[in-house]
Amino acid sequence: MHIFTYGSLMFAEIWQHVVRGDYRSAPATASGYARYALADDTYPGMIASPQAAVEGVLYFDVDAQDVAALDAFEGSEYRREPIAVVVNSGEIAIACTYIFTVEQRLSGLPWEPQSFQMSRFIGSYCSDKLGG
Repeated sequence: MHIFTYGSLMFAEIWQHVVRGDYRSAPATASGYARYALADDTYPGMIASPQAAVEGVLYFDVDAQDVAALDAFEGSEYRREPIAVVVNSGEIAIACTYIFTVEQRLSGLPWEPQSFQMSRFIGSYCSDKLGG
């Protein structure tokens, strides 16, 4: 299954903490969705928003074991569901992504990848994956 990522998992350092496989990836865009910063946290949530679009990374042919690891990583506040994305080559792909389900936790401010606090996120959410 293809997986569209739009937050922390867009970054290879985080992706590789979660999955075991080596997957081809490409930039892609999900139209009809918006990405917001969470109040008091480092990662975003994506929700349906008809006039918006979210740029992210599409990982191709992710195996079932790694999809299960991604489900566990995302936790109960996200729901995996299929969406259409446009790869930068112009190809349309169906991919699963993680839609945020607790909209009251969204800050209402856009989440900007260039402002992502990688070291804070790794220390908070990936430290158990380091070294083992």
